Amino acid sequence: MKFLADVNIESVIVKYLRSSGYDVRWIMEDDPFLTDEEILLISFNEKRVLLTNDKDFGELVFKENKNIFSVILLRIEQNDIELKINIIENILSNYKDKIEDKFIVANRNKIRFINF
Repeated sequence: MKFLADVNIESVIVKYLRSSGYDVRWIMEDDPFLTDEEILLISFNEKRVLLTNDKDFGELVFKENKNIFSVILLRIEQNDIELKINIIENILSNYKDKIEDKFIVANRNKIRFINF
């Protein structure tokens, strides 16, 4: 599985995913000034799961019907990196086969899988 980590994803999370053997392209390393539309296009073209803290991607997907491969939106307080990693681990361990073609919203209490 390949990931595209948005510019707002913490470096600790990128390092965690890479150390776990995942192919992670991080926008902060590529070009932190890419637009959300450009980020979605990279995710779609490279078949990478977009990992983000930015809820604006929901509007692009559901209101503007932008093509995506898959999105995991983390709705967690910025400072709670440990919880974010735990949620990502949970998704990858228990729902790996349900990630593709989904918009996933994860918060402290639940994980929602939305078809688009």
